[in-house]
Parts: sequence; structure tokens; C-alpha cells
Amino acid sequence: MKTEIKEKKGLRTVLSIIVDKKTIEKKLNERLNELQNEVNLKGFRPGKVPANVIKSQFGKAIYGEVIDKILKESSTKAIEEKKIKAVGQPKIDLKTFGEGKDLNYELQIDSMPQIELSSFEKFKATEYKVKLENKVIEDKLVEISKQHKIFAEKQENEKAILGDQVIFDYSATVDNKKFEGSEGKGVQIELGQDLFLKGFDEQIIGTKKNEKKSVEVNLPSNHPKKELANKKTKFDCLILNVKKPQENKIDDNFAKIMGAKDLPDLKKLIESQIISQYKQALDSFTKKEILDQIGKFYKLDLPQNLIENELSAITQSLKKDEIEKHKTKNTELAKSRIKLGLVLNAYGEKNNVKVEDHEIHSEIQKQIKGMPGQEKMIMEYYKKNPNAAQSLKGALYEEKIISSIKSKIKLIVKEVSSKEAEAIISDLNTQKKSDIDVKKTKPSSKSRAKSKKISKK
Repeated sequence: MKTEIKEKKGLRTVLSIIVDKKTIEKKLNERLNELQNEVNLKGFRPGKVPANVIKSQFGKAIYGEVIDKILKESSTKAIEEKKIKAVGQPKIDLKTFGEGKDLNYELQIDSMPQIELSSFEKFKATEYKVKLENKVIEDKLVEISKQHKIFAEKQENEKAILGDQVIFDYSATVDNKKFEGSEGKGVQIELGQDLFLKGFDEQIIGTKKNEKKSVEVNLPSNHPKKELANKKTKFDCLILNVKKPQENKIDDNFAKIMGAKDLPDLKKLIESQIISQYKQALDSFTKKEILDQIGKFYKLDLPQNLIENELSAITQSLKKDEIEKHKTKNTELAKSRIKLGLVLNAYGEKNNVKVEDHEIHSEIQKQIKGMPGQEKMIMEYYKKNPNAAQSLKGALYEEKIISSIKSKIKLIVKEVSSKEAEAIISDLNTQKKSDIDVKKTKPSSKSRAKSKKISKK
């Protein structure tokens, strides 16, 4: 194999590589010998098919397979020989090839830029601390009490009204015929929520305990059985009980129902949860300040293939006229993302930042806790989507790097009220929405700060 540098410009190197025909012929013969033990052809005993017969029938496919393997092996060897730190996938340009000929091709390689990391001590960023007003906690308590309603039985002759809870059995038919799932026992609905079937609640209003009531409604359009979708259905119901909502008394007993020791403990838990939510969003503002400074401070030559790949990802959902209209802005966005990614990665390597398996597992567990009842679905998702776990690892890696950088810069601590925090987060979300509206892209984890609006509701 002969390798020489044909061209070198900036981060791009073009290698000229020649693999002589004798080497190729040797590889072909080796593959033919392997296939003699694998191929079964009519008229020949297993393992006894002559090489020339195999070649006559499968020659083109075998040659293509061998050349593909030679390209991979020779290009890897050439990059190692020239000590090029390749980034992205090199491009191959075939010049001459064919049976009985030398393989001559060019390899276009983009290499990693040299990144000289400077001290971050001159960087500044604001770290926000939220001072939560007592009213916010009290409002949240009231909201929680409304979400966890309690009901008390009505008198037997009292009719059901909006807001009441009705418990009933039912037997349903479509065209006077029973169907799978047409029986229900002890079903509970809160009148006015319309969560059972659309139009069902309003027909139950006015019923009393032990009363029988026929209700006619359509089954949903997304019914699992297509033949039942949108079908008019008759429900013969027996009202077992009618209950009216009671106002929760917010006391130690209520706190215990919510899993706290007492009312003061519940308030502390609520305060901690809300502050944690604010911190997550406000930390993204701090992160954005840091990333903006890194972007302005570092001047790098960027690998063209990475720019092209990032630009392709940014514009994949855009129409041709939109791509052209926002070409300059999207190109700058791609360059910004790549630059930040390279600098952060260089910092991570220099400071030996790593993400352990237990940290990924811990993050998945956090997601599970935030979505009760969907534990199995989340675990299955990560098992079936290795890329999702890898993406999660990348996000954790970036967060650890940012956390490390924060420990080395000047952090200006600023205490804010919940209203001030809302305003800061709103401004940041508005900026991000404006960027997305212009570019219509998915923000990259390398360049964006993740934040979300905090709701006190």
C-alpha cells in the first residue's frame, strides 16, 4: 500500500492511497477459499465446490465485498500512519479500480482542531437563589387539597348535581348486542369532568341512590375495536351511591395523608419542591451565560464535515425556500454548536470528566419518579433505544462539565422572589422561542440551555 498527502488545507487533508493488484488478488483468493467451505451448490458435495465455479457465479459480489473490506482497512491504516486525529466520517473518492487493476482512491479527512484551554477565572455568571414567599406555599397547599377531594354520602333522596361523585354499575349494548367490556362494576365519576364518555355525565345529573338510569352515548372514535368506534351505545345503569364534595381541612391529618409527618413538614416539602423547580430553570440561565462567554472567547477553525452534518440536522425538516432564506443564520448556529461541543469535550477530557453507569441509572429513576405508573414503559423505552441512553449520557456529561466550570468562575449570587424568577425564566423562554420560530430547529444539547416555565399551580 502506498500513501501520500496530496493536499492539506486548514483542518482538511486529502490522502492519495494505492493498493496494488497483487494484494487485491491475494485477498480475493483468500475469500474464495473461505467460501468453498460455506457455499452449497447443486451437483457438488458440501465444501467441494471449485473456486473457479464460485467465482463465475458470484465474482462481482465477492469482488465488491473484498474491495469494501480493503477500503476500510487501508483507510484506517493510512490515517494512523499519517497520525491524523480524524473527526467525523472521511470521504472516499474512487479513482481507478476493477479486477486485474490497482485500487487507487483519495481519502478526504477533516481533523480535530487544536484547542488550547484557557483559565475560566475571568468568566462571570449569575447564580440565582429563590426566596419563596409564604403565600406561594399556602396557595400550593390549597391547590393540593382541591386535587385530593374527599366526598361524603348524600341522603338517599338527594339528587346528583355537578361536582358530585356518582358510583354505578352498568350493562351496555350496541344494536341490542353485548360486546367485550360491556359490563362495569363500581364505576366512579365526578360529574362535570366528562372523563367516562362524552355526554355521559350530563345524563346522570339528577339521579339518586338505587335509581336505574338508561344513558345513550357514542363510543369514542379511537375505540380499540374498530367496528365499535363512534357506535351509539345504550348503558343501563344502577346508581349505587351519590356523594358530595367536602372541603379538605388543611391540618396535620391531611399532611399525613399526603405522606408528611405533620403540616409544617408538608409545607417544607412543598417549599423544597418549588425551589428545586425554580433552581433547575434558573440554572439553565446561568449555563447560557457561561456558554455565551465560551462562544465569544474561543476562536477555532472548525471541521467542515461537522458543520455540514450539523447544518443538515438543523434543516432536515425545512423546505428548500426556508433553508435558503435562513442559510446564514443556520450556518452560524451550526458553527456555534460545534465550537461549544468541541471546547466542552476538550475540557471534559483534560479534567477526566466521566459519567458512570450508576449515574445514568439514577437519572432514569428520577424520570420514573416524575411519571408514576409509567415505570415499565420508561424502562422498556431505554432498553429498546440504546441511542436514548447514549443521549442521556451525553446530557449528563455536559452537565458535569458545566458544573465543573461553574466551580472555577466568579459566581455572583443574587437572591430573587418567585415573581422575579418567573420574569427571568419567561424572558429566557421568549428568546428561545424566537430562535426556534426563525430557524424552526431542534436546539442542540451542545449549545442550548434547558429551561422550563415554573408554574405555581
